[in-house]
Amino acid sequence: MVKKILFAFFFILLIFLIINFDLVIYGISQAEGQLTIIKNAKPIPEVLENPGFPDSLKTNLRLVEEIKKFAFDSLGINFSENYSTVYDQKGKELMFVVTACEPFMLVSKEWSFPLIGSFSYKGFFDEKKAQKLEKELKEEGLDTNIRTAGGWSTLGWFKDPILSNMLADDEADFAELIIHELTHGTLFVKDSVRFNENLATFIGIKGTERYLSEKYGPENKMLSTYQQQWKDRNKLTNHILKGANYLDSLYKTMKPEQFITLKLNIKETAIDHIINSIDTLDLSYKQKYLDYYRKLKPNNTFFMSYLRYRGEYTQLETELEHTYQNDIKKMLEDYKTKYPSL
Repeated sequence: MVKKILFAFFFILLIFLIINFDLVIYGISQAEGQLTIIKNAKPIPEVLENPGFPDSLKTNLRLVEEIKKFAFDSLGINFSENYSTVYDQKGKELMFVVTACEPFMLVSKEWSFPLIGSFSYKGFFDEKKAQKLEKELKEEGLDTNIRTAGGWSTLGWFKDPILSNMLADDEADFAELIIHELTHGTLFVKDSVRFNENLATFIGIKGTERYLSEKYGPENKMLSTYQQQWKDRNKLTNHILKGANYLDSLYKTMKPEQFITLKLNIKETAIDHIINSIDTLDLSYKQKYLDYYRKLKPNNTFFMSYLRYRGEYTQLETELEHTYQNDIKKMLEDYKTKYPSL
């Protein structure tokens, strides 16, 4: 009887491996990449004492425990040992993230993984593998994008290290990144990437404002500079989100029988208009944004990234103010009871 049960178990396992061969290979590759990084990460004190590690990167490294303590004590982020070690990238990019989207709908391609659910992006530690997937997706007719990842969280499954490239930011942006990633380790709802990323972005920004205010005072220059930067980014974000709504409406008017070339021409004209009209915004670095986006030549993945990370920011801001009386800690504690986290 036991032999029959074992045989049935291994038979089912074999069938699963055959059906999900690509997923299994991907999982093994990701695990190898993550474990290599974790294994080779060094404790912060050891890195600080290393004369070969750039002094320019040590400044933010000395702030890590202070930022984490503020996040735990003042924001309600769960305590963890994350970001107590450093992995030296030696200036090289480490992770490559592929996204894809329908060409005439603002609908992201999703990848499903056992236990952790569906994601609208797929990460790689090997750039060639990311490029191979992007090529396959393009051949399917999808809009695609590859970006490098500035931060990294394994959602508490492993002890996440600081990546050395994270240390090149100024103090405000570095604090925002650490708080953003720690938020993922505090609350990450299965099959809800948009909610998760919007929440982490929101807590990262609001938490950083409070960190700078508490540390340097409410009138300090670093805080006012950071807030002005986000005031500009919010204007730009609102413009892009309105553009996304416009595109969504435009795509719904397209007919299946229309020629692809015609639909592409309508789409490209609309996107060019959205980008060029950034010129009408009151921004401190307007030309920089215009030059960057014109060179980028955005497609649907660009608009979906704004929806993924900033589409619910205003709603969260309103909820923080009216439901939680601007108490981030209270908001997060309530969210942790409302939403099941991985």
